[in-house]
Amino acid sequence: MLEKLFKLKDNHTTVRTEVLGGITTFMTMAYILAVNPSILSAAGMDANAVLMATALSAFVGTMVMALFANYPFALASGLGLNAYFAYTVCGKMGYSWHLALLAVFVEGLIFIVLSLTNIREAIFNAIPVTLKKGVSAGIGLFIAFIGFQNGKVVVNDDSNLVSIVNFHDVDFHTIGISALLTLIGLMIIFILAIKKVKGSLLIGIFATWIIGIICQLIGAYTVDAAKGFYSLIPSYSSFDITSIGLTFGKAFDMQGISFKPLDFAVVIFAFLFVDVFDTLGTVVGCANKAGMLDKEGKLPRIKQVLTADAIATSVGAVLGTSTTTTFVESSAGFAEGARTGLASVVTALLFLVSIVFAPIFTTIPSFATAPALIYIGFLMIESVVEIDFSDLTEAVPAYLCMIAMPLMYSISEGIAVGVISYVIINLVCGKAKKITPLMYILCLLFILKYGFM
Repeated sequence: MLEKLFKLKDNHTTVRTEVLGGITTFMTMAYILAVNPSILSAAGMDANAVLMATALSAFVGTMVMALFANYPFALASGLGLNAYFAYTVCGKMGYSWHLALLAVFVEGLIFIVLSLTNIREAIFNAIPVTLKKGVSAGIGLFIAFIGFQNGKVVVNDDSNLVSIVNFHDVDFHTIGISALLTLIGLMIIFILAIKKVKGSLLIGIFATWIIGIICQLIGAYTVDAAKGFYSLIPSYSSFDITSIGLTFGKAFDMQGISFKPLDFAVVIFAFLFVDVFDTLGTVVGCANKAGMLDKEGKLPRIKQVLTADAIATSVGAVLGTSTTTTFVESSAGFAEGARTGLASVVTALLFLVSIVFAPIFTTIPSFATAPALIYIGFLMIESVVEIDFSDLTEAVPAYLCMIAMPLMYSISEGIAVGVISYVIINLVCGKAKKITPLMYILCLLFILKYGFM
């Protein structure tokens, strides 16, 4: 049955190889079960409910990918997109997380339509390559900045806006020890990654957490719930599977919620923009390394892959989590030899089982997940080396895009700055021919946003 369903022989693989690949992929991306609740809880969402929504959406999305596209890609709530959800849409813009979930749901529906037609290719080709690279690098900087903040390494400063934590002026047993453990965790993850240890992120998170528990037991870390420093020791009594009801279907609960249509459209576009390009980049990158692209550099069944990704996004929004997208950590499974959807079935089932261990993941402190955010920021900023800095009409908009995201604390603002600057610079410098009609439309929409927000 497995041979008939996944065509193992045709893909030169075995059941053992696929199972090993699926387990490896899960181990490299299971950190999202700890990181996502930590980030989305900042938007006012229940951490336990978010964890279950994260696990269930990963299960559904990865299973759809396995059965519909027959590729070893795994899906879960995307980093960068969840930060935009919590810190920009619900934080800076002040919208309810209910509305943010609705935006994700609508984005998923739009993505489904784009995936089933040729519109997706048109949009992808309309956006300059350098701007795409700038967006990816900018999100990396933004995520790293959030990581340093969550880990208490970077703190508020009235004169400089932000500054490094001063261990002499803060309570060492709360803020100070958290910052120190964040730096220790960061070194653990980087060293493991350099040594190519599989599951380095997950190992780093748990190692930092264990060190924190030891600090609590010896009195170096003090529990102060009033200031947000909770016990690091998990309690199984905190597990409540019915808590999924706190987020399930809330994307459609708009009672008493008001919003500006243009701002809402920008939010949807930002989700869609990052989702489309991150998914394509991840899929093509992983498939290229595995030698699965055809002679024209295209991936067979790409439409099924993108459709599965889009379905997962809308399902995830209904369950109660931010955009569910294809994870670059899928490359770990590819490296183990996985070539079919059977590996994704294994990964999906592991996400489903992980729900039972919800108390463990929800107790993991922010100083343990912060190093993972910083490291992932490093991975995302790699795209900056692919920007052609010899052509300033291309490089400057990409630079403005990437630097605006962390400084303005918003992914959407970075995208807006990048699009507007690209159109204006190239138009004035006599290079209007390379500006696509869609870029003009996007530029106009962003200008209108700032004019009427």
